[in-house]
Amino acid sequence: MESLPVELLYGLYLGVLTGFVPALIAWALGFTFRYFTGITIPGLAVVGLGVAIAGLNGGLLALADPAVTVSDDQVRLTVALLVVLMVTLYAHSLGDKMGANLPRKLSLRELTARTLSSDVVELVGGRGQVRVTVVGEVADVEGYPPLPATLRDQIRTSEWTFPADVPLLELETRVEDRLRTEFDLAEADVTLDERARATIAAAPAMSGLSKRLSPGERAVSTTALVPTGTARGDEVMVLAGEETFHATVLGVADRVDGTKETQSGDVAATDGGRSRRSGWKQPTDSRASSDLRSDGGDRTDAPLPPVAVPTAAGGEARITLAVRRQDASEILSADDVALLVRSRGVRREFELVTLLRRAGNRFRRITVREDGVLDGTTLGEANVRETYNVVVLAVRRDGRWTVAPRGDQPVQSDDELIVVGAYPDLTTFTEVAS
Repeated sequence: MESLPVELLYGLYLGVLTGFVPALIAWALGFTFRYFTGITIPGLAVVGLGVAIAGLNGGLLALADPAVTVSDDQVRLTVALLVVLMVTLYAHSLGDKMGANLPRKLSLRELTARTLSSDVVELVGGRGQVRVTVVGEVADVEGYPPLPATLRDQIRTSEWTFPADVPLLELETRVEDRLRTEFDLAEADVTLDERARATIAAAPAMSGLSKRLSPGERAVSTTALVPTGTARGDEVMVLAGEETFHATVLGVADRVDGTKETQSGDVAATDGGRSRRSGWKQPTDSRASSDLRSDGGDRTDAPLPPVAVPTAAGGEARITLAVRRQDASEILSADDVALLVRSRGVRREFELVTLLRRAGNRFRRITVREDGVLDGTTLGEANVRETYNVVVLAVRRDGRWTVAPRGDQPVQSDDELIVVGAYPDLTTFTEVAS
């Protein structure tokens, strides 16, 4: 008969040796049932299964070496059984807890999510913002023509500001969208590191509008009332007379001389079997602009062509649209054309604006006048919210916006304010402040 300490050590050794597999199975069962069904397996059932598996392991050990499991006073087996019970219960509890805390929906995007470094976040108006800069050379996209040197330099020196709470993967998507809009790129690929430094590969715009059109579409250019910020790729509704058509923006041009010339383009729109030019190509030489005419003849008094812009400034402008073939003639023959821009998705900013509008509020942008009620004071001292029943959402000074300004935000003449409130209150506030 072995001494009691030796029997205890034998029992611990035997319990760990035979309890490893039952503990692993108990953890797997507890995690699986809780994660997929939300049900916790009773501990007694798990313990019973663990003891049965441990007994099987002990029997296999006894076949190999009977001296390991055989003892006269059964101390060894009792200690081993207690170890198996505790290990099995602990493993089951751990698996159940992990199954309850682990998110139900996991994706590779979430598992590989990265975050910005805290030292690159700037606090502006109480909110964190991050400035995205370009690092290294702007690369070309395989399968596309190389970027022109001037366009490559413009992208290389650009900067963008975004909210700091946006995940890096979404931030990369936003930078890509901004690049396509501002520089009229056919393709853009952006990779950001934790310090908001962007590695960019880009491709220039396709050589002709015809490559951007889907089968069954035509491109038409018309003068219309264009909302501020409209850019290539926006989905719009065209209000032409009494009819409404769906279209996609292919390009926007601001006229520089008040004429109704269209932006540079090379696509003809079919109108009842007749062909119309959507515009004439912008010459590469200023001298050539005075020698060309839209009908192919010489021209010495041609006005300057409109300037293509990344986004519309708002108001009447020349715009090129991709529409269905049967809708082209209706849009071209309409006397008055207006656009409604359709949202591409649901964003929190759009939801907030919608809720405020449903509550009867409106937005207005005003410029603080000299010697007005806000000139040389702060928003708190002017008591804007209580006195005029409006809220200042943002303040712009020297080209920089302060979003959600606090009461100690100073205001002076020529500052621009974004204000929200009911229409009568906005009118009163505008009269006294701007």
